Amino acid sequence: MNIDWVALGQVFGVSLVVTVGVVGLFTLGIVGTSRKPRPHTDGSADTTGTSAATGAATLLARTGGYACFALCAAAIAYGFHLIVA
Repeated sequence: MNIDWVALGQVFGVSLVVTVGVVGLFTLGIVGTSRKPRPHTDGSADTTGTSAATGAATLLARTGGYACFALCAAAIAYGFHLIVA
């Protein structure tokens, strides 16, 4: 039995990097989609306009979270493609 250790090391390295990358993207997706706007603690109305900025930041975070989930799905679909092809 002859084992190609270089090829085995390459497969291990690529698998490790891709796994950590996909898990990181999934984590960013969870963080992005779970962001909620901060309510006022004193119950007063917002007269400074920061509510719109907070809403835009929340929308941007959710959009980024959905993009992270889409990249995870694309990586998984590509993996299935490599296995089937």
